[in-house]
Amino acid sequence: MFDIQEALKEIGPYVPEDDDDLLVCRCEEVTKGEIRRAIHSGLFTIEELRRFLRCGMGLCQGQTCGLLTRRLVAKELHVPMTEIEVATSRSPMRPAQMATCGDDLGEGE
Repeated sequence: MFDIQEALKEIGPYVPEDDDDLLVCRCEEVTKGEIRRAIHSGLFTIEELRRFLRCGMGLCQGQTCGLLTRRLVAKELHVPMTEIEVATSRSPMRPAQMATCGDDLGEGE
C-alpha cells in the first residue's frame, strides 16, 4: 500500500522559490507556487491537482499547461516525467456553440 507520509518525507518540505508567482495555468489562474504547495501537501497525480486546483480544466483543457504541470510534478517528486500520467481528456475538447451541441437531428440552420 502507498504510504503518503513516507512519500512526503522523501520529497521534503515546501520551500518557496523566486518564481512561484509564475502563472502555469492561464485559464484558471493557477501559479507554480500553488501547484508546488499542493504537491508538498500530498497531491501527487495530475488528476488530484486538477480536482483541487482546477489546473488544466479551463477553456484550453490543459493544452497549454498540461506539459508544464507534468514537469513540475516530476521535478518535485524527483521522478522522470515519463512516470507522471497524463490527464484524462474529457469532452468537449474545444469550445463548441450551444446550437451545435443541441442539434440532435443533425440538421444545420
